[in-house]
Amino acid sequence: MPERILITGGAGFIGSFLADHLVARGNPVRVLDNLDSQVHPDGWPTWLNTGVERIRGDVRDKAVVARALDGIDVVVHCAAAVGVAQSLYRVQHYIDTNVGGTAVVLEAIAERTTRIRRLVVPTSMTAYGEGVYRRRADGATVRPAIRSAEDVERYGWEPVDAETHGALDVLPTAEAAELRARNVYALSKRYQEELATSLGAVYGFPVVCLRLFNVYGPRQALTNPYTGVLAIFLSRLLEGRRPLVYEDGNQTRDFVSVHDVVRAMALAIDHPSLDSVVANIGSGLPRRIRDVAGDLAEAVGRTDLAPEVSGRFRAGDVRHCYADAGRAEKLLGFRPGADWRTSLEEIIAWSRSAPVGDQFAQAEDELRARGLVR
Repeated sequence: MPERILITGGAGFIGSFLADHLVARGNPVRVLDNLDSQVHPDGWPTWLNTGVERIRGDVRDKAVVARALDGIDVVVHCAAAVGVAQSLYRVQHYIDTNVGGTAVVLEAIAERTTRIRRLVVPTSMTAYGEGVYRRRADGATVRPAIRSAEDVERYGWEPVDAETHGALDVLPTAEAAELRARNVYALSKRYQEELATSLGAVYGFPVVCLRLFNVYGPRQALTNPYTGVLAIFLSRLLEGRRPLVYEDGNQTRDFVSVHDVVRAMALAIDHPSLDSVVANIGSGLPRRIRDVAGDLAEAVGRTDLAPEVSGRFRAGDVRHCYADAGRAEKLLGFRPGADWRTSLEEIIAWSRSAPVGDQFAQAEDELRARGLVR
């Protein structure tokens, strides 16, 4: 009999695509989601698969979580408050939802009379902070601290070596890299990961944490100014505004398609013998943010809306970080396969029928009022 799978946050961007995948192959799927109004202003989204069982409730409510776990074999814990910038001034909300909610889920799992077969938790590359670099002077591998506004004023946009203040070259970041994040969202995802792996070891259920890099694709909220940067750029372009890029636009990120992420999750669910593990899920390719904005404008057909490079610095932002995805390939057999241009066209096609609302200016005003943009 196919395994029964619970997806917390299953009405969301990633969770809903995972639900589609699992239902299509015959798994009974239950979704638990609180339908946060910032993400789901109209309640259950129209794209949520009709074949799933739905429970509206919060992962911080233990009675609801216990009911959602009834008869479940595998849990995929996607429920989370998302967004680095907003986490800096909604500290309690992010810690309560991401850390507290995970604690409730873990307690409820531990109290079951029968063990689940596996818990899969999407965590975040933001936990690394700055990526891994090579010191140009001698080839040594180093990890610079997250830049402050004062660092940028003194040395420019690129991180420099802490000892010599010399130039650095970016390397892919592997799972062994020390977790050095200092923003609230990143810390909450790090604590989520550590709680899950620790309690899984204590109570005897395997935990797979997938450190997701910058996930993009259809269904990413175009009305939420704290969602992924690609969705923020697209919402502006669709309303005839230039995408605004912080710094000089040459900072890089690793963009991974939601379809690749779902494949990685399915591999983690299905693996017959995988014990607890943490693995990066990314494309392994760094992309400059200004190029991402330009590619998207071209795909929309608005090359007249070139990105506006602001020269402003946002507190807590890293300069470069991209994935070494070797562990995921070795342990899960995962390789990213999505084509960048085709994926952009898919997002744009979806956006034609999606709610759109550019709230970027409002979000930046909130950051400015708190001294978080300079």
